[in-house]
Amino acid sequence: MSTPMIIMLIVLVVLIGVCVALYFFGKKAQKKQAEQQQQMDAVAQTVSMLIIDKKKMKLKDAGLPAVVLENTPKYLRRSKVPVVKAKVGPKIMNLMCDQKVFDVLPVKREVKVKISGIYIMDIISARGKLEAPAKKPGRLEKLRNKAENVLKENEGQKAGRKKKNK
Repeated sequence: MSTPMIIMLIVLVVLIGVCVALYFFGKKAQKKQAEQQQQMDAVAQTVSMLIIDKKKMKLKDAGLPAVVLENTPKYLRRSKVPVVKAKVGPKIMNLMCDQKVFDVLPVKREVKVKISGIYIMDIISARGKLEAPAKKPGRLEKLRNKAENVLKENEGQKAGRKKKNK
């Protein structure tokens, strides 16, 4: 066999090994995540709170308890997380929340939520209407819209030229 063929076989074997390892690692992580979700659902409570503010902040700047920072892996400490400042009863607390909840959560309104520890899991009800945020156009959509606008401008200019020529 030629040298390039041997190299290709070695690369193929390594890639297959990596795929198999990722498959088993993913299965293990999925089981662990399912167990954690069951534990969170078991201790979840329904709480009424007034949402004061919401923003995405770095974990160390969010004002969360020190225990949360200590238990977070180091590579995730610099990542931004959705943080909600809310008045729960007489106390003002900083809470983390799920991304899908963060997008819909209304500011300066009273909301009934499902909470587990300092983590907002779901919105149960709100006074007034919950409004889903408008979806931002992606890069491809922006380019497509820009191209359509340019085409419309060109057609308008051509129509103007034809009227002048007549």
